[in-house]
Amino acid sequence: MNQPDQFSTNSDSNQTQFWIIAGVLSAIVVLCYGNMLLAVVESWSGTYSHGYMIPLLGLGLLYLRRQDWVEPEFNERMIGGGIIIASTIARVLASRSVLFTLDRLSFVTCLLGVFILVGGFRAFRWSAPPIAFLMFMFPWPGYMVNNIMRPMQTMATMASVYLLQTFGVDAYRDGNRIELDLAPVNVAEQCSGLKMLTLFIALCVAIAMISNHRPLWERIAIVFPSSLIIAILSNVARITITALLMNFGGEEELLGVMFHDVAGLLMMPFALGLLFLEMKILENLIIDDSDNDQTLSPIGLGSAH
Repeated sequence: MNQPDQFSTNSDSNQTQFWIIAGVLSAIVVLCYGNMLLAVVESWSGTYSHGYMIPLLGLGLLYLRRQDWVEPEFNERMIGGGIIIASTIARVLASRSVLFTLDRLSFVTCLLGVFILVGGFRAFRWSAPPIAFLMFMFPWPGYMVNNIMRPMQTMATMASVYLLQTFGVDAYRDGNRIELDLAPVNVAEQCSGLKMLTLFIALCVAIAMISNHRPLWERIAIVFPSSLIIAILSNVARITITALLMNFGGEEELLGVMFHDVAGLLMMPFALGLLFLEMKILENLIIDDSDNDQTLSPIGLGSAH
């Protein structure tokens, strides 16, 4: 009579043991990458101030996606150990060649190796997305910033000038500056939308991870291209509203605070509202006819009589 309770106790003990082993090994990996992570934390200012949120969100996603641990096979442990060794070698090479991107990538793959070592491919399937999510806490490589931030900065300026002219405001673009009658509005690099884009894509990825009830195509649409479009629209709205207020005689110092602080905080709720609207549209875009087909089937008609 006590066998089921004893089995349940042993199972809970094994699960706790797996989590302890995974936690200890992950902590060792964090300590080994301590100097790299400290440098990343120092970069969490300005454009990358959202970096503090990413590890917390990653832990939350890991908790929500967790599944029971199963003893892995020997070959799975070997693969996990091989990934850890390969990640360590990659880190040594990255340190010698000053390749920051490779060093940060090896941190993520090393954590993946830990979960494969402890829980096999089953653990890899549910832990890989939250671990890969940690990539959002790293600063973008320079070539990506140059090829994404500057075009976004110009795009935001052009779109804002077009909207202002549509509203009847006498405005024109001078580089990344919007010339108005009273005072110019400078669209600095911090206002390019890169911070908004990075954080919003991270949130869209997190939402897609926990929206298992949605079809795959909907989750892909939530991440791309909608996250990019909504982030740009939010930034354009921020610049346009500030320029309108300044054109109507607002104080430049007060508008500067609004532009960089208040409007920046309001961008995320505005973007999340647009995302919620999009998710509702996608949810009702395609209707599942499986229930109707079942109702109209001969068996369904027969049962109706």
